[in-house]
Amino acid sequence: MMRYFLVPIVLTLVLSGCSSDKNGIRVTNDSAGAVSAGTSRREPVFYNGKTYQLDFAPLDGGRFAMTVNGMGKGQQKDAVAVATSSLRYFKCPDGQNGVLTDNPQYVDNQWRMTARCS
Repeated sequence: MMRYFLVPIVLTLVLSGCSSDKNGIRVTNDSAGAVSAGTSRREPVFYNGKTYQLDFAPLDGGRFAMTVNGMGKGQQKDAVAVATSSLRYFKCPDGQNGVLTDNPQYVDNQWRMTARCS
């Protein structure tokens, strides 16, 4: 007898998780790299136990201007790792990696560089 009372309760809980809002949760099979190459992004990136701010915007020739905020002057290798791996994740087609196209510069307390998919 008790299980007959549980069925409507469970059904109500399951259906309450559904939303008719078109801006709600979206399920897709597209990879993160499928995002349009023409848009700039700002992403928090968790690396070595800390969260850093990564900004990147498209440039000509398939390159991206990238800045990594929150790292010090002595963290060039870390900044490059964050930038290139994030570019690979967000913008590069499957099988390609992010590679630098110039030397990183530490300006105004942030690392600046350009990179492309290769």
